[in-house]
Amino acid sequence: MNLKSKRDGARKEGPIRCIFFCEFHHTAGPMISCQVPENYISKELFDSISVYIITKAELQRSVITVTLHDYKILGFPVRIDDKDKYVRNAFHFNLCFVCDSDARTVQFETVVMKFSEYLVAREMESNFLSEGKVNKKLAPILTQVKNELNNKGECALIEGATTTHLKVCTIRLDPTPVMDHQVPIFIRELPEQQWDLTTQQVTPFIDGFNHVAKIAVLSDVENNLVKACVQNLVYYGVVALIPLFQYGNVYCTTPKLKMMVQDIDLQQKCLNYVAKNPRQLPAIRDVFRMYAAMTRGTTIRDLCVRFNPSNLRINERKLVQFGVLEGIIRRVQKYPVIVAEYSDLHKSLSGAASLDELCCSIGVASQQLEDQLERDNNVMLLWK
Repeated sequence: MNLKSKRDGARKEGPIRCIFFCEFHHTAGPMISCQVPENYISKELFDSISVYIITKAELQRSVITVTLHDYKILGFPVRIDDKDKYVRNAFHFNLCFVCDSDARTVQFETVVMKFSEYLVAREMESNFLSEGKVNKKLAPILTQVKNELNNKGECALIEGATTTHLKVCTIRLDPTPVMDHQVPIFIRELPEQQWDLTTQQVTPFIDGFNHVAKIAVLSDVENNLVKACVQNLVYYGVVALIPLFQYGNVYCTTPKLKMMVQDIDLQQKCLNYVAKNPRQLPAIRDVFRMYAAMTRGTTIRDLCVRFNPSNLRINERKLVQFGVLEGIIRRVQKYPVIVAEYSDLHKSLSGAASLDELCCSIGVASQQLEDQLERDNNVMLLWK
């Protein structure tokens, strides 16, 4: 069992399997008073984890996540103090969402908090939760919230003239740090809004071929600011990062290549993208042949000699670009590794940095560095 109060990095977005309301009863102790669907969380299971659900004061009004073998329970424990109203001077409760154990639940945190505050307000106004028959009163509300959040991602709770809106907001994971050798490319149109000065300077040089270090030089913007700008655009889904294009690059196909045969829309999208002239589209057969010929050990230069893509009305640079973006092909990178105690470049040759990364950091051409490494008997190149 894992108790957390921070954002989790689970693998998938999952539906809400159950919502339950539990309280600390003045005679029975911790208990589930209402849940939909009924008996989803058994009494035995709840009893074994109740100490983490009806919490001590230190964890009250904090988002709590309890991860079990089959379930992940998200709650927001609340305590309402009133010596005159409650037998034990306070009313403790927790409204909990239950998802699959491997589901990502961070998007439900604000919903659980707001829903709990809604119940607090109703309790303070009319003893809605503590005066009895809570199951009869809460069950329709929990059912509505569960169904509407799962189906629509939002729900409106109407009480007289007051409406409380609950909405599941998508929370993106922070993008990985941007590296000098990576190439940003727009994957959708830049929204029309007042961008900061750095973004306005950087975006004209994002063309899908310039790497980050080159963009910094062309835009006359400090390198770290360019990285932060590109990372921000990646976060908002405007830009993707792809490997630097060079004719000495090697690519290999992925299982998604078969989609080029099955998906007519993907075929048309591809032809429009890779055509040298939009008025003269290439044949899908020629495009497929070039993709299928991308194998380990075969460079783009080799393919150009073999197929002469210009005569096939294919822009080979755009062909590679489209294939990488759609996951049809992937770059086979070279990683230099030192196999002896000494080499002229031994500090960088741990196998963690690709040849592209080393070229950008050292400031030399890829072919020049590769030739130098091949002359060093203490260095070998790993392809992966």
